[in-house]
Amino acid sequence: MPILPKIEKVTRDATITHFLLMFGYKLFSLYFPLFLIARGFSLPEVGYNYLLIYLPIALFAPLVGFFNHKINPAILATVGILGYGIYALGMILIRAPALFYFWQVILGISAVLFFVSARAILISSPLENYDRAFGWFYSAPFYADATAPAVGALFIWKFNFIGVFIFSLILQIFTAIFCFIQLKKQGIKPLNKFFNFQRFKENYQKIFQKIKRRDVLSPISISFSVLLVSGFYQAFLVLFLKDLLHWSQNLILVFVSVFSFLFLPVSLLLINRLTRFKSEKNIFQGGIITGIFSILFGAMVPMINFFNILLINFGRVAGDLICNSGRSGLISQKLKENPEEAGAMDTIFSPLGIALGALISGSIIGFLGFQLLFIFGGIFIIVVGILTSNLAKKGTLR
Repeated sequence: MPILPKIEKVTRDATITHFLLMFGYKLFSLYFPLFLIARGFSLPEVGYNYLLIYLPIALFAPLVGFFNHKINPAILATVGILGYGIYALGMILIRAPALFYFWQVILGISAVLFFVSARAILISSPLENYDRAFGWFYSAPFYADATAPAVGALFIWKFNFIGVFIFSLILQIFTAIFCFIQLKKQGIKPLNKFFNFQRFKENYQKIFQKIKRRDVLSPISISFSVLLVSGFYQAFLVLFLKDLLHWSQNLILVFVSVFSFLFLPVSLLLINRLTRFKSEKNIFQGGIITGIFSILFGAMVPMINFFNILLINFGRVAGDLICNSGRSGLISQKLKENPEEAGAMDTIFSPLGIALGALISGSIIGFLGFQLLFIFGGIFIIVVGILTSNLAKKGTLR
């Protein structure tokens, strides 16, 4: 068992909150692509639905960053968590298709409230190592994946989807209370009730000037390419297992639970590893690892089985975790003076990359197919990584 990485109190509380939030959501989210297909959605429309969830996160992130100057971020994070509960309630009450799309937007707005605010809390805290802190934060969904889908399946089997949505609602109310109590006084710099849109504009001008520097833009470009390809897997991995490999829903559930459970000790090793290298190196190495294993994922489709897909997915997801933690660590260090804007900017990258990835993959999967989609995604990451790294060394990115 790996030595447990160091974790500060604010990181611990933010990670626990993230875990509880994701546990409540992942009780039913694994089945979302299957749910969409069962409702008659086409593969491109599956991609559009993910765009509908993730795009509001990117669009509203700067606005939430603005309110973080005037309202305690822990309060905004708590409101976001309650929004997840309202979403679960909405899925119970859903009737018309238009209302279905409305609830996806509500989910996106709830997510942006939580993630921008949680990141602002972490960035504004005096942490020893930001890559490690975000490694903990980003590992929380894997802990939820290990058990939440199985618990959700039990509730669906016993009480149908209404039961699992009600349980999710109750859990999110508890999570909101925990978040409000534990994070309200942690890592928050003094609020500025007089902060206005002129200061807001000036802060973002400073942010963009820093991001345009070659030592920041290059690694962020690599990270964004990884997020794009993550959108491929977010939208279509479950459908790949179901349609191409002909796995049953129960086998998919077993795969997700086994993968997440076995990934727990791996994630601890990776979090320890993050402290040994600079953020830029973590981003580059994580991107290359993700790219290689994505190519392997597609290339081995003719001979793939439960065990080798498990091993390949270990490599791909490990690369994702290293790269994403490095990106957040880099942004935390480079934009430390403006934690609210830094939290918003970091939040923009993740959902925008995944949303565009889901949209692009949904548009091209019809003629590429699953296998080539994953192979080309891996090649894309490696090409971006090599090109941007070379350009940065030559000083072309300024």
